[in-house]
Amino acid sequence: MIRPPARPAPAGTVYFSLLGPLTAVRDGRPLPLGPRKQRLVLATLLARPNTPVPVDVLTDAVWPEDPPRTARKNLQVYVSAARALLGSPGDDGRDRVVHGCGGYRLTIDEGELDTLRFRSLARAGRAAHERGDLRKAARLLREALDLWEGPPLDDLRDSTGVAEEAERLEARCLTVYEDWAETEIELGRAAVAVDGLRDLVERHPLRERLRVAWMNSLHQSGRQAEALAVYDDYRQLLARELGLEPSPAMAALYRAMLGRGRTARPSAAGRDTAHGTALPAAPRDFTGRREELRELLALLGSPDERVVVVSGPAGSGKSALALRAAHLLDDGFPDGRFHVQVRREDGSARTPAEVLGELGRLCGMRVPATSAVPVESTVAADAAVPAGPEGGAVTAAVSQEAADAWQRWLSLHRALIVLDDVPDEAFVRGLLPRSGPSSVVLTARGQLAGLAPVHRIALGALADGEALELLGKLIGAGRLRTDPAAALRIVRACGALPLAVGVGGMRLAVLRHLPLAEYADRLGDPSAALDELVAGDVSVRLRMASGWQDLSADDRRALGRLAGPAQEGGFTLDGAMEALGCGERAAIRTVESLIDAGAVTSPAGEVTAHAALYEVPRLLCLYAREREEG
Repeated sequence: MIRPPARPAPAGTVYFSLLGPLTAVRDGRPLPLGPRKQRLVLATLLARPNTPVPVDVLTDAVWPEDPPRTARKNLQVYVSAARALLGSPGDDGRDRVVHGCGGYRLTIDEGELDTLRFRSLARAGRAAHERGDLRKAARLLREALDLWEGPPLDDLRDSTGVAEEAERLEARCLTVYEDWAETEIELGRAAVAVDGLRDLVERHPLRERLRVAWMNSLHQSGRQAEALAVYDDYRQLLARELGLEPSPAMAALYRAMLGRGRTARPSAAGRDTAHGTALPAAPRDFTGRREELRELLALLGSPDERVVVVSGPAGSGKSALALRAAHLLDDGFPDGRFHVQVRREDGSARTPAEVLGELGRLCGMRVPATSAVPVESTVAADAAVPAGPEGGAVTAAVSQEAADAWQRWLSLHRALIVLDDVPDEAFVRGLLPRSGPSSVVLTARGQLAGLAPVHRIALGALADGEALELLGKLIGAGRLRTDPAAALRIVRACGALPLAVGVGGMRLAVLRHLPLAEYADRLGDPSAALDELVAGDVSVRLRMASGWQDLSADDRRALGRLAGPAQEGGFTLDGAMEALGCGERAAIRTVESLIDAGAVTSPAGEVTAHAALYEVPRLLCLYAREREEG
């Protein structure tokens, strides 16, 4: 049965439902939706309401394997049927389904489609929760869930394209259910959520947030033994299926239930800031880096490795790799996994005191607030102290008392700390563990050569296949197949850097009308490439600018002069001497300084300076040339 829209639509209006089998009613009477292929087209248009749907997406939904020569003509017939079903034109007098350069666009209102109403109610419920109005939040979220009739588009999931849309809808429904259940628990009404949570856990046994909510609803209802059994069952399931343990956040809740009667409350799944987890969400489009990920996991799983540096040029995916590993290592760090961004949004570095203060809050450690001291007093006695920009010793605004408190905490706990986008060695020396079982992952553009002993993992460009896989995740495999040669040109023009490929993919996902070959031509133009790599507020040029500012004035001048020969396929030492107008020794020092800063890459194996071919990432080359010419 389809529930009527929460806001009644005018008489004669068709009301569609995707949150269950695809159905439609007009004035309370169900409507026939035609043969299966016609329903697939309608479902695909409704799944992307008020948005152009490319013809190739519709084609893939209806004929995933081998579309007939008449596919486009057949689609026109199915779209005409959808127009007839929708009836009268919209308020602007135009057809409700129109064809433009981006594909077919179906215009529909919230009162005509259950997924739009669902989204509106869920958004309003979350806003009420953020304001602290829990009762209103619970009511609105429940109204959203009442629109859910079962697995979305369950009758059409044999089509891969429709199945993908259905899975996205189901994921949203599950998230709203979790929001609602947690709100009811906060209101002290846990019993109303118990049965529904049990049913969903049976269907989604590995979804931890559902388990946490079910476990807590049982506990708050006075069913402690059942709540503890939920944890034990989940722990055994994870061990059997994946070889993993429940997250520290769930384990902490379990321990709290053992000792605190009915007072335990769930932390937000995946984020418990007291001996738990404080990580951003795992990167959804993480692609490739299999060997590097395997190496990082092995290093962090070893008791002998306490510090790992992940380095690479701007946009090479350092943060994504570190976070991917951190999310996979929940069983190895029982005292928590914590991520701290070392830089502000404008790219400037925070102070060490700010970073240590945040670490203290995350770890539940009180950080003493006393006067700042030189960095020499916060590091081991034999550690070299780097010079500052004017030749003086670098100081860190971290007190000796705070540094000692932090080292005591590290020595007593097994935690994983990710310090993201570190500017230099001096910044982190006082934050690294001197003893104990904790581990730290540092991500940095430069090599941080002054740190020892550490293990280093250097990231470069993705392999062609990995870069294409990433692009396909963003624009769809069907579109990628329309012009694989152009897709390869796109990723190579992006230097195969994950950031640039990702931004290009996001741009193409919006510009559905843009042929891949045309976009490849744009990126191939050195004067236009950086202008094309912008998607909303994400700009590759801004990321390059941040890395540029990290370089010394001498390195910036040198990189500007080397950008020309570097763009022609790399440069040799002789080429560097010619571009820089200096002798061999000076050229070697300059090139090695740029390697240390992460602006130049060198061969992985041993080779003489004269035989080596040095490279600069293409987009950094383009930015350096802009600065040199400007």
